[in-house]
Amino acid sequence: MMNRHELRERLFKLLFRIEFNSPEEMPEQIKMFCEDAENGTLETEDGEYVTGKYEKIMNLKEEIDKTIDENASGWDITRIGKVELAILRLSVYELCYDEDIPTGVAMNEAVELAKKFGQDNSGAFVNAVLSKIKTARGIE
Repeated sequence: MMNRHELRERLFKLLFRIEFNSPEEMPEQIKMFCEDAENGTLETEDGEYVTGKYEKIMNLKEEIDKTIDENASGWDITRIGKVELAILRLSVYELCYDEDIPTGVAMNEAVELAKKFGQDNSGAFVNAVLSKIKTARGIE
């Protein structure tokens, strides 16, 4: 079984796929994602965790995107890079809707993902947007 950091990274990679596939294609994409030998096939429990979180995020996508759009000063959501957008969707879900994830962990993990997969200033951008959301929502 993977640890939460590894599961979060896999979830980010799955969320990234929605930028390149239609909603109708996503069930097949999820199946291929879970059976991806190159990145390691997800064990049943890990696959259920990742796909369950994915579905929760997608059910709230409109609301999450609105939150991002309102707090990404000077950035329309359509201008945010696809990597950063996937990270923000995941971390906004964790900050605002997932009570099992401490705020500090959600923010730190988001910044680490941004540093690993994004551009040079992605970590700072993601941190700034999440900090603004945290303040605006009164999240401890």
